[in-house]
Order: sequence, then C-alpha cells, then structure tokens
Amino acid sequence: MQPVDFTTLTAACAELRDRMLPARLEQVYQRDRHNIALALRTLKGRSWLNICWHPQAAHICTHNDYRRKIPDTFTFSNQLRHQLHGLAWVAIEPVAPWERALDLQFAKRPGEPALWHLYVEIMGKYSNVILTNQQNQIVTAAHQVSEEKSSVRPILTGQPYSLPPALTNPIPNLSESPQRWQERVGLVPGQLWRQLLKCYRGLSPTLVKSMVAAAGLEANKPTDTLTDRDWQQLWKCWQLWLQALETGQFHPAWTKEGYTVMGWGATAPVPSTQELLAQYYTSKLNSQEFTQLRQQLLQKLHRLLEKQTSKALTFSERLQQSDNADEYRQQADLLMAYLQEWQPGMTSISLCDFQTNQPITIPLDPEKNAVGNAQSLYKRHQKLKRARSAVEPLFNQVKAEIEYLELVKATLWQLDSYEAKEDLQTLAEIREELIDQGYLDKDNVPRRRQTDTSVPYRFQTPSGFELLIGRNNRQNDHLAFRIANDYDLWFHTQKIPGSHVLMRLQAGKLPDDVDLQFAADLAGYYSQGRQSDRVPVVYTAPKHVYKPKGAKPGMVIYKQETVLWGRPQQAMARSGHR
Repeated sequence: MQPVDFTTLTAACAELRDRMLPARLEQVYQRDRHNIALALRTLKGRSWLNICWHPQAAHICTHNDYRRKIPDTFTFSNQLRHQLHGLAWVAIEPVAPWERALDLQFAKRPGEPALWHLYVEIMGKYSNVILTNQQNQIVTAAHQVSEEKSSVRPILTGQPYSLPPALTNPIPNLSESPQRWQERVGLVPGQLWRQLLKCYRGLSPTLVKSMVAAAGLEANKPTDTLTDRDWQQLWKCWQLWLQALETGQFHPAWTKEGYTVMGWGATAPVPSTQELLAQYYTSKLNSQEFTQLRQQLLQKLHRLLEKQTSKALTFSERLQQSDNADEYRQQADLLMAYLQEWQPGMTSISLCDFQTNQPITIPLDPEKNAVGNAQSLYKRHQKLKRARSAVEPLFNQVKAEIEYLELVKATLWQLDSYEAKEDLQTLAEIREELIDQGYLDKDNVPRRRQTDTSVPYRFQTPSGFELLIGRNNRQNDHLAFRIANDYDLWFHTQKIPGSHVLMRLQAGKLPDDVDLQFAADLAGYYSQGRQSDRVPVVYTAPKHVYKPKGAKPGMVIYKQETVLWGRPQQAMARSGHR
C-alpha cells in the first residue's frame, strides 16, 4: 500500500485550503478505531472531512459518500464533538517545515485566535490525531502513548504537546544551484534513487522512483555512471517538483503501481487529490478487510465442518449398529430354542440357523446361564431399535447442516479476490447470516463498519436476456422468491453447492439453446464445480422451486427440472467477468 508522503499531503492541504476554509463544524462521527469524519459546512455546502490514522493508510481527504451506519460509541469522537462542535475551522498548517504533521485550527469565527488545535500526524505506524487547547495541552488523542512505549515522545492527556523528532536531512530549496545539488547527490556513489532519498528530506521512495523515471533514467543506476545530460534531465524534474510544492499546482493521476500527484507515469488523470486519496485508500482498506474477513469465515467454516462431519460419522456408525439389531434377536431366539445345548462356563455356542440351517456362533457370558444370555441379547436388540428412532433425526439434521455449510463455503471460494465494494458487502452479509443461524457469536465478532446491501452479478445472454446470479444465500433466496416471475427460468447445479441463477424473460419470449447453455455455463462456474470441465445443471420455472419449512438460507427443493451440462471453464471467456 502506497503511503501518503510529504508531496501528497501538501497537494491535499492545498486543495483543502482552497475549497473548505473557512468552515463550521456541525458533526463528528467515528466509524471505526482508525477513521473519524468531520461534517463541515462551507458557503458551497456540506462536506465530510475524513481523517485516518491507520498505520498503513494514514491520510486526510474529503469524502462525499459518507453515511452513518452504526452508532458512534467511541470516547475520542465524543470528546472532539464536545469541544469542537459549532466552532469554525479556520486554518490547516504544517506544524514544522517539511513535516507530515498538520495543525487544524478551530476558532469561534474566522479571523479570531484559535481556541483548539487538532494535530494530524501522518507518519506510518506512528500516525495519530491529537486535540490540544490554547495552552498546547493535550486534551485527548486517538491513541495515547505511555512512557513505557516511548520515552522520547509520550502522548498523554494533560501533558504538553511536543513536536515529532526533527528531521536532520537538508531541506530542498529552489535557490540551490544545480552544481551544489549534483555534488550532494553524487558525493557517495550508489543507486540513484537511494542517494536522492538519503540526501534530502521530504522525499519518498515512490516519488523518487517516479521522478527518476520521468527523467528517462533507471532508479538503480549508479550515480557515478550518470552523464551530464542525465544530471540535467534529473535536475529539470527536481525543479518541477519544488515548483509544484511552492505554487500548489499538482496533477493527480493513477499509475500502474498506485497514484501520483505530480503526473509522472500517469495512466489516467483524476479530477482532484481528494478524490484520488478517497478512492485509493477506501479500495485498499476494503481489500485488506475483505482478505481478513474471508480468511476468518473460511477458518470458522472449516472448524464447523470438521465438527459436524465427526458427528455425522458417529451417528452413521450407530445407525449401522442398529441395522444389525435383528441379528441379536435371532441369536436370542436360537439360544432359547436350544437351551439344552448350553453348558456352564461356555464362552460361545454354535447353533444352526432356522432358515439357512447354517451354523451360527453366538458369544456368551460365562457368568450367566442360557436364559440370562438370551435376555441380554433381547435387551441389546431393543436398545439398538430405540437408538435408530433417536439417532436418525439427529443424523438427518447434521447432514442438512453439512450441506448448508458446504453451500456457504462454496460461496466464499467464489469470492477469491476483492474487486469492488460489493465483494466486501457480500462477505458482511455472509457473516450476518452465520450470526443469525447461530454459528457465530455476535458479541465476539469484531466491530466493522456496515455497508449497503450487495447486488447480484449481472450478465446478458447472447440473445440479450438479463441473467442474475446470487452472490450469497441472502441474494439466492431473494432471486428465487422475490424477484422471479412466472416467465423467468431458474438454474442451479444438480446436487452441487452453488449460486442461484435467474434468467429474466418477458411474456411470449423464449430463450434459444445458446442462451440456456450460457446460463448453465455460468451456473457451473459459480458453484463448487468451478474447476470441472462439465457440471450437471438443472433449470425449471420459479413456481416449481420451493423452500422447505425451517430450511436454512439458500436451501431449496425443485421439481419438473431439465438437465443441461454446464461448462464452467468456458463461462468467463464469453462473459468477460473477473
């Protein structure tokens, strides 16, 4: 993940000064432990300023689409709300030259002295947000740093705010001569990008490498091999960078590796740095959360399936024993019929079967007589018969749970990577479903920001019919029992966990064979049989799809189906999805 460097922070602040100042603070909302949003009212309208102190994605930018989803119970936001509500945000300044730490100043009205200072430190794993009063005394902080954690710079309520440790590298300057600059950079031979990074402050690996590439040079090229022309090209880019910092004129854009605010290596321009940062870090944090949540759910499902499979094995063994119950009754009948054959102390006896006339060996308890052994066999027969009536419902219940968990697992395997916010929303809905079904304890689930309802995948068949594919069980049920009408067709892999597929049709319209095959291919792809060459797929009218009473989400039965063979490997090549 690309961190916010000094250049990016300067570009963001330049836009905030131009578009947001002054502004009145109307609301404070903390959505999680690393993000807080300030609702600010300007002459042009209301905007949300998002401040993030995530150790890998610390940044500050405006966020247009910001809706409260869960109650804010954080102490930090409550203290900010209490102290800053109704005040005017009048300035945003660096705490020191070339530092990635900002001072957001709040006063009663523009033009008056600042009453409160909100320090935003964008410094990787040391990022923090700190509120101080006029006397520069810390009132609250996003996270406090005790003296045990840092003897150099503790951050504690009631203590004076101290600046981050000063940087020691020289400050870049537009007035510096090219000869002096070249001497400094080339004094010690080494890789070009590393030498630039060591010689001046305010630089980052991403910025330096893009600068060197813009000069037409290789980042790893030794400084002692550069020609005069190489130094001249690099000097021009160096000057462009310093001029951008001085004038506040930047060119935000996407690059192959991430983003830039200098326009170097751009693949697509972005209207503003605010939009750039909001999109980039929202996507990256969502992707990170997606990976973590998916792994947690898969691990939980793995443990649940192991437990249920073990139960099913135990119940199956008991049922097999129950199947042998009649043998014990038969042995008891034989023993009672041939009481005269028994001798004291016998451990087994061989008697001829009534029907086959073949000898059957019956184990005996030497401490019991023939009648006692027969009674023990009758009791065992009755016990096993009773066990079947008790175990069989439990076995069926466990089999249903395994089928359901396999269905959820198949859905998770389909979501193998993050591509859009709907992917994270789908996982959040799966987690909520597992909570509702009692497989996850709600109190032990980490608090995450809630998202909007996810939407199904959408495709078009060769004839132009819309095809909807459920992303999770909630969507599967919605497609089958809420959206589907009498003209549509419902598809699903036969006896294989997978998504529900709905082909939308109009009255009087019938799909061609190529449309049916297209839907069958996608149904096979969005199932547990994705890696197979051919998968059996059934389709029928939605009116023939039923949900048994008490069935779990996504579980249905159907009738009057037609079977097709889906080809999962060909599905994506034709649809262009993922």
